[in-house]
Amino acid sequence: MTRRITPFILLAALLALPTLAATPASTATPTAPTNVTVSYDHPENFTETRKVRALAPQLADDDYLKVLQAYMENRAGKMLLPGEHLDIVVTDIDRAGNFEPWRHGTLREVRIIKDVYPPRIDLRFRLLDANGKVIREGMRKLRDPAFMTGSVNTPGSDSLRYEKALIDRWLRKGPGQL
Repeated sequence: MTRRITPFILLAALLALPTLAATPASTATPTAPTNVTVSYDHPENFTETRKVRALAPQLADDDYLKVLQAYMENRAGKMLLPGEHLDIVVTDIDRAGNFEPWRHGTLREVRIIKDVYPPRIDLRFRLLDANGKVIREGMRKLRDPAFMTGSVNTPGSDSLRYEKALIDRWLRKGPGQL
């Protein structure tokens, strides 16, 4: 069955073109909140980076850093009061699980999740008010030795679910307790 383009459909399409062309790209996709800045201090020295390069070099990939950065910016941005700004500098990450080099074949390249390999994130932060005055600052070592027994709010298919749970727990404490 073939469809015939009627003059009405053609006219509607032509009228819609200028509207679509005038729509700025920035409104088409959501952007990260501008009240949170996340950066990494020498990620090439992170425990996770060194571990993967040593035990499973073919899996060395820093894409998880971009995902965690966007996640922290998005989640923290929603929790701040208007005018507040949060600067986060991540100084180390060790993702949940590890590679076990004594395993044979392709299992050497599989991240094994066990309670003896908990996630860890170390960071520095500064929370500023609307005038740029420091409200709170400090260093945090995010840990969850019981990460496998707790409830994780992210889907089981998310390879960063345990790290995101660490971040969420820290942020839930609120700006006064960050």
